[in-house]
Amino acid sequence: MKDPHHKRVLAVDVGGNHIKMRVFGRREMRQFESGPKMTPRQMVAQVHELTGDWIYDAVSIGYPGMVVHGTVVAEPHNLGRGWVGFDFRKAFGRPTHILNDAAMQAIGSYEGGRMLFLGLGTGLGSALVVDGIVESMELAHLPFKKGRTYEDYVGDRGLRRLGPKKWQKAVKEVVNQLSTVLEVDYIVIGGGNSRKLKRLPKNARLGSNDFAFIGGFRIWRDAAKPRAAGKGYRRSIAIP
Repeated sequence: MKDPHHKRVLAVDVGGNHIKMRVFGRREMRQFESGPKMTPRQMVAQVHELTGDWIYDAVSIGYPGMVVHGTVVAEPHNLGRGWVGFDFRKAFGRPTHILNDAAMQAIGSYEGGRMLFLGLGTGLGSALVVDGIVESMELAHLPFKKGRTYEDYVGDRGLRRLGPKKWQKAVKEVVNQLSTVLEVDYIVIGGGNSRKLKRLPKNARLGSNDFAFIGGFRIWRDAAKPRAAGKGYRRSIAIP
């Protein structure tokens, strides 16, 4: 059996607008458009097509929705149907880990202590890491204010509705509120819209899409095996 420390892992970051891929040991990132009609079968087919010249023996998938015990339990808000119950291991023909996309990026971003990850993209992704254990969170659809959710304010819809200036103010308010409530040491802000922030809120730092891939690689390391409860992943020892 191949040493798990040396698995050649394909990390797939599934988003509402794009699906991005990188394989361990290569800096090149490849991507294609997704959208509200993208099914898991279509996703796998395009990944196979675009990575035909890459060699890998395991797959990590960051999924923009609820994942429990390594299983998708709810259809995504910004993609097509058919994700619940889909057999990704069979489709890829390789061992496959699937976890929430925010959790995957949080694993790659983590530097100790209590960290909250917020992904500003089509929607709002969130994950909390405490002492090396990551738990994905479903904060996006919780009520925030004026009958709207957190995602309504800081996701794509909020950016279009509020405009850049008011959107940035909303992001700051959300970050400050969640930082206080969850008593975190620091916040990492990632996702495609994070680069639109002209000034980061206090106690926050900018994430990177690269961290999603690093997280995808880390979960195959011995120190990143799933907890017995099946809900989180232990922090890996080093960044690949």
